[in-house]
Amino acid sequence: MDGSPRSDVPEIDDFTRPYWAAAADGRLLIRRCHAAGCGKAHHYPREFCPRCWSAEVAWEEASGRARLYTWSVIHVNDLPSFGARLPYTAAVVDLEEGPRMMTEVIDCPERELRIGMRLRVAFRRDPGAPVAIPVFRPE
Repeated sequence: MDGSPRSDVPEIDDFTRPYWAAAADGRLLIRRCHAAGCGKAHHYPREFCPRCWSAEVAWEEASGRARLYTWSVIHVNDLPSFGARLPYTAAVVDLEEGPRMMTEVIDCPERELRIGMRLRVAFRRDPGAPVAIPVFRPE
């Protein structure tokens, strides 16, 4: 890489630092609302509940289990940081705790992908990237 910002990794800020620290330790965090009558989990991390708008939300460790909701195999991506990974499977998974999450499925040939297949979180650590990225593989 030439030292320019990478397009394939997020920036870490004070709010998301616990999420990325947990990912570096191999744990997936989600947020859960603790407002009366809600209790819903959500992902991507936000400082408020996207369902009831309460600020009574906290980090919670997810089980790491999910089911495949949908996917697309990417064969062309002009961004330099993605070129070495082509083709890759961009996916949306349903976490066991309820939220949907955009991610990548690894270690699974395209012909074996199935809606509803069981997946387990893994973490990709790319050289030079400041974070471990949660991805999923068949369980």
